[in-house]
This record gives sequence, C-alpha cells and structure tokens, in this order.
Amino acid sequence: MGHFAKVNNGIVEQVIVAEQEFFQTFVDTSPGTWIQTSYNTRGGVHYDPATGQPSADQSKALRKNYAGIGYSYDAQRDAFIPQKPYASWILDEQSCLWNSPVPYPTDGGRYTWNEANQTWDAVSGNE
Repeated sequence: MGHFAKVNNGIVEQVIVAEQEFFQTFVDTSPGTWIQTSYNTRGGVHYDPATGQPSADQSKALRKNYAGIGYSYDAQRDAFIPQKPYASWILDEQSCLWNSPVPYPTDGGRYTWNEANQTWDAVSGNE
C-alpha cells in the first residue's frame, strides 16, 4: 500500500491509502493530480517505521515530507511543504520545513513561539 495526495492548484486537498494499481482503473472527474507521498518521510529523510531512525535505503524518501491537507506541492522542488506557521519563519530549502528565526532552546524545557517578540517563551510548569 502507498499514500497518495490529491493536489489541485498546488494545494493538497486529500490524502488516501491505495495500491498503485488502483489508479489504473480509478476514474476521478474532479480537478487535480494524484501524487505519491511517503508516510515515513520528513525533512527529506525516510525513517524506519520500526525504529524511528533514518532508513538505510533513502531511495524511499519521497517529496521531502509526507503530504497533509493544506500543504503545498512545489513541482520544481518535487516537494510537499507544510503551511507556514508564522510570518517570520524561514523555509529550509533542503528539508522543505519551516524554521524559526531563533533556534529552539536546548535546555530540555518546553517553549511556545511568540511571534510578536520573536522569542521562545517558556511554558508554565518548566522546571
């Protein structure tokens, strides 16, 4: 089984699980194109579903990221790109994921992004 995204005007409208052969007989009269996506691909890396570690066979990594409804599909990059979470965030051209302009703190605490101040604010309960 594989995962396929219905893309219309560059936006993912639907994601289904199907065999490739399904599309040989499937009649779809709505606009758009079905494009295969990999459930285990994130940031251009395919992860082994059993271990969560990068797979030895990276040929399984498809289109940078697993497609989600509302994602865009960039044909030039051949990549699914999630929606931009904040106006200040920057697209990483390699992973096609959005990065904050300030790195996430590495002290083990939990933080939320504050767009107005462009800072990571501690979540109450951080020790």
